[in-house]
Amino acid sequence: MSLTLHGYWRSTTAYRVRIAIAVKGVEYAQVTHDLRKGEQRDAEYGALNPQGLVPALATDDAVLTQSPAILEWIDETYPNPPLLPADANGRAIVRAMAATIACDIHPVNNLRILNALRTELGADEVAVNRWIARWIGDGFAALETQIARYGDGFAFGAAPTIADCHLVPQVYSAERFAVDLSPYPKLKAAAENARALPAFAAAHPDRQPDADRA
Repeated sequence: MSLTLHGYWRSTTAYRVRIAIAVKGVEYAQVTHDLRKGEQRDAEYGALNPQGLVPALATDDAVLTQSPAILEWIDETYPNPPLLPADANGRAIVRAMAATIACDIHPVNNLRILNALRTELGADEVAVNRWIARWIGDGFAALETQIARYGDGFAFGAAPTIADCHLVPQVYSAERFAVDLSPYPKLKAAAENARALPAFAAAHPDRQPDADRA
């Protein structure tokens, strides 16, 4: 099966998908849509993803959108190594940890929301950064407790899961915006362990073909 990931090097949602694909050792192509230039709103891309967001994963017979759904598809289609625990309770906990990031942290801090704060509400960069730190902090405080309870080197257990696919990109974002991570030592350690793995390292934004580090 051929896979093409439509994304952007610094998109944390595309970063999640790159991690999962790399963990599975699957070959794929990348097509970039520069979010700073609004390329995700081009009509051609809109035909693939009507929401006009990244990522989208084109397979031989479908175009998949929304990174949590894409991650589940990847894990079902390429089952080894698994990114979800074998037991129902473990799977539910991992999905909840991932949702803390995907549903509660990221949506209020993505580029279109930050731009709306700046252009529609007149927020300056100090206010925007305070906004970012607030929502990351709230979510990370909850995750710190969960990781302390369930982690064993990674966010859940002793091997990477979908929770780590979400956590590492969100930590990358937090570091970009100089969010203090010292209150979350368990979370920080889990993220460091995960991104030391070759698959996670290969998915890092700076290692993508469209990276400009601007």
